[in-house]
Amino acid sequence: MRNQPTYKFFKNFGYAREGLAEIFKNEKSFRIEICIFLVATISLFFWKFDLIFNLFLIFSMAFVLVCECLNSSLERVTDLASPDYHALAKAAKDAGSAAVMIANFLCGALWCVAIGYKIWG
Repeated sequence: MRNQPTYKFFKNFGYAREGLAEIFKNEKSFRIEICIFLVATISLFFWKFDLIFNLFLIFSMAFVLVCECLNSSLERVTDLASPDYHALAKAAKDAGSAAVMIANFLCGALWCVAIGYKIWG
């Protein structure tokens, strides 16, 4: 049986908030991505894209943040399980980083399409 407390909505929300605070405090890349997310979201008011473009852009930026959170958790668990260097631990961390990179490329490509459509469309 797992060592898990009983489900309490607001208490679990607090755990999520603590997790975000911990990642924000310890992950420079997450802080940078949050700043980019905020600036890019504010810029949506000036670009005046269609609703669909706005939704795709916001979801793609949020996807980057989700991938960064998952990558951070994977790195912490890997460090806990294998404090010494191990090739599989490195491969796991590299795979998590690759997921973040793919999410960033996807987000960048969507922004390029949206801006290109706005300029030349």
